[in-house]
Amino acid sequence: MQKIQAIRGMNDLLPENTGHWQYFEKIILNLAKRYGYQEIRFPLLEKTELFTRSVGEVTDIVEKEMYTFTDRSGDSLTLRPEGTASCVRAAIEHGLLHNQSPKLWYRGPIFRYERPQKGRYRQFYQVGFEAFGEKTPEIDVEVILISHRLWQELGIANHVALEINSLGSNEERACYRKELITYFEKHQAVLDADSQRRLYTNPLRILDSKNPALQQLIEQAPKLLDYLQADSLNHFTKVCQLLELAGIKYKVNPRLVRGLDYYCQTVFEWVTTALGAQGTICAGGRYDGLVELLGGKATPAIGFAMGVERIIELLFEFKKLPPSESLADIYFVAIGEQAKAKSLVLAEQLRTTALHLKIIVNHNDSGFKSQLKRADQSGAKLAVIIGEDELNQGKATIKYLRVEKPQQQIEFNQLIQLINNDQ
Repeated sequence: MQKIQAIRGMNDLLPENTGHWQYFEKIILNLAKRYGYQEIRFPLLEKTELFTRSVGEVTDIVEKEMYTFTDRSGDSLTLRPEGTASCVRAAIEHGLLHNQSPKLWYRGPIFRYERPQKGRYRQFYQVGFEAFGEKTPEIDVEVILISHRLWQELGIANHVALEINSLGSNEERACYRKELITYFEKHQAVLDADSQRRLYTNPLRILDSKNPALQQLIEQAPKLLDYLQADSLNHFTKVCQLLELAGIKYKVNPRLVRGLDYYCQTVFEWVTTALGAQGTICAGGRYDGLVELLGGKATPAIGFAMGVERIIELLFEFKKLPPSESLADIYFVAIGEQAKAKSLVLAEQLRTTALHLKIIVNHNDSGFKSQLKRADQSGAKLAVIIGEDELNQGKATIKYLRVEKPQQQIEFNQLIQLINNDQ
């Protein structure tokens, strides 16, 4: 019978790697608490309209990448292709924005149908931070500072760089959009198929093209910053000043437009040269109109999301992951049915009195040498050996696996005290 394999682009996370993810998640959890962000969790499935309305119908995500299907009730549902829209929907639905300015964070899988490659998967994981109800430049800088502190605590701050831009208001972008279309129309003959498709639907996305043949043309295109009015320029100038005051290095990238329609004003990306083409590890910006667009009261907001796989890969690249934890502290080697039963009871007593200990009990019928080998492979500091002789004497044999120390026997009722003292 043919084996069933995982869907292409959707990967298993094996035990040898889950410890790395837990390390990252522990740092994220601590960081969120320190900045006053509360965790929110929402469904994998949403109504398709949530994403077509918020992300934009002429974006790559909606046009080509969403996993969408009709359920048995005839409703169109979509596996979430990003987290911000779901977070906003949940905040509106449950009244979290009513006379409040919540700061929320989330984690979980994201689904996009695209060609799987290193650093880009069809199911991948994101962590996102979203701040609602504040429209000052200070909150823009705070969310950037959160991401910067994360790089510091992970030990990769020297391997990532911050790029920022301003997309201005909807009205300013509309004026700029007309100028951009006029500019690219003059050079339409040299545009590739993707850029020609975007010319009249989402011309700003042409600026993000990676086609080498278009780079000079894009470089000479009008700059959005030149079309911003006083309020937007003042906001962006203050963001830059605050970043400098905080000692954060940045580069203004006029081609940074982000791929989703809901962004406005400040946008930013953290990029690295260590991961090849998939160089963006964290991105975000302001989305002041999204809450109103999804049926809520007009509410300013800003946030960012990061791809967990790419960050873990970066930690691997620069050897910033901690050593793997041992599987066990104590390993019970039990020979015979009565010994297995006694080991089961003693281990449970130990777990009650020493909550920090990781304890494994052998439950199969393998021989002594095989069990001792497994005990060593588990990384345990000591093996508690119980066989027929030990049962007859009412004692366990203690074998130290990591230090030069003589083997000893101890009565069962003193085992807990000995192990607690040893730890």
